[in-house]
Amino acid sequence: MKTATVADLRNHFRRVSAWIEEGETVEITRNGRAFARLQPAAQAEKKPIVWPDFAARRREIWGDRKFSAKEVAEMRAYELEGEQG
Repeated sequence: MKTATVADLRNHFRRVSAWIEEGETVEITRNGRAFARLQPAAQAEKKPIVWPDFAARRREIWGDRKFSAKEVAEMRAYELEGEQG
């Protein structure tokens, strides 16, 4: 368990709160005596981010087609033309 003084809590709150976020319990002291404990709140389990299958989407749209550098440049120019006017 980590300890911090009231002055630490006031002057270095970011550091103390980082300890708590990491799961540490922090004992707060005043005049050398412990008078409080700060502990992390029970948190809900974090759900993992589920990313879409971009490769499958690309295959669905374009199939196995490969674009040449010239085709890509033409598509990009067409997109930029649409943005400008």
